[in-house]
Amino acid sequence: MAEDARLIHDEMSGRIVETAGGLALSEGAGEVTVRKIIRALGVTNRVFYNRFHNVEEVLSLVYQDMAVQMRRSVLDGFDPEGDFFGQITDIAAGTLRLSYRLKLGMNQYVFIRDSVSTENYLWWRERIREYIDLGKKKGLVRPELDRDTMSYAIWCFIRGYNTDALSRGLPEKEAVEGFLYSFGVLLEGMKV
Repeated sequence: MAEDARLIHDEMSGRIVETAGGLALSEGAGEVTVRKIIRALGVTNRVFYNRFHNVEEVLSLVYQDMAVQMRRSVLDGFDPEGDFFGQITDIAAGTLRLSYRLKLGMNQYVFIRDSVSTENYLWWRERIREYIDLGKKKGLVRPELDRDTMSYAIWCFIRGYNTDALSRGLPEKEAVEGFLYSFGVLLEGMKV
């Protein structure tokens, strides 16, 4: 992730980031301003600018926190001996559900940020490749499947579906049902 841009690392810095995240979720990232942050906290401009250069640095930290939470959702609880495709589907659907909780007001910001964040993109691609390799090793995924091309396609599908569902304001239940259907069809094409 990008280097932490805080000038001062203290409890107030954390409160600024938390407040900005809350504002972004309720009003949208584009509506977050220094003025709104300092009003919500009851502090002065000086308190903010002693810690950050601008709102973008704060939103970047909010984004980084969201990325970490999304990554944890993938790493937690995968059982290599369990139902492989069922677990993959649960993980992918879980990212959509988590997106609904984390990204509503940050959706466009996160989509753009993910498009330019090589580190996050590479992290996800590597996790997807690992799952593809495990599926091949277990004899569940077609051996000739190009893991690099497929990991990119899965990254694009999940990311694009999440972003579009949130942008269109689909109810979470409807989005998850459509996602499960579509992702299931994608996975069927990977099976031996």
